[in-house]
Amino acid sequence: MNVRVVLEPSDEGGYTAVVPSLPGCISEGETRDEALANIREAIELYLEPVEDDLSSIPGVEVIEIAI
Repeated sequence: MNVRVVLEPSDEGGYTAVVPSLPGCISEGETRDEALANIREAIELYLEPVEDDLSSIPGVEVIEIAI
């Protein structure tokens, strides 16, 4: 899955990363690489509960597709 991440320098130093397509999915890091690693983890955690909730419903099939 590919998502667009907005990465911008923070006023306090470091970087802020935001995923516009996932409301509230935001992270920070002291360096560009750290901010990107942190937002990758935030995205995984953001999406994980959805997959868990759906897979527990009888008859529901969770399928991954590339977009």
